[in-house]
Amino acid sequence: MATGSLTHFDAKGDAQMVDVGGKPDTDRVAVAVCHVRMQAETLALITEGRAKKGDVAGVARLAGIMASKRTADLIPLCHPLPITKVSVDLAPDADLPGLRIEATVKTTGKTGVEMEALTAASVAALTVYDMAKAVDRAMEIGGLRLRLKDGGKSGRYEAP
Repeated sequence: MATGSLTHFDAKGDAQMVDVGGKPDTDRVAVAVCHVRMQAETLALITEGRAKKGDVAGVARLAGIMASKRTADLIPLCHPLPITKVSVDLAPDADLPGLRIEATVKTTGKTGVEMEALTAASVAALTVYDMAKAVDRAMEIGGLRLRLKDGGKSGRYEAP
């Protein structure tokens, strides 16, 4: 259920970057998750290190980390932030089958890092697709969501 108003619009309805200047710096963290569903054979190719393009998970992890640092360049009203930590974990899941991706981003600042975590997870997933598309064009990226956010005035949020 949505609460409050959309802060990225002024009274006239024009897009605006939110003024966070008066907010105190606080420790903040966000965790985003998603998955890449693929054929079982594709998952085996990746987990066994047989992909022609190399270490799929390693490259995807690095791409997610790099992407989190560029979020303000991609999302028009996002503030550039002094990120203090980024981790991107990719775990094989035979039940999907595919890879589960979790991105964690931390900062100490005036605004949260939810967009950075979501960007990291999504770009990691896109990188998996790019590196394995030659053998499995039917891969599906899904489930992108914020799982945890903590810090700031609104406090803690944990997805059900």
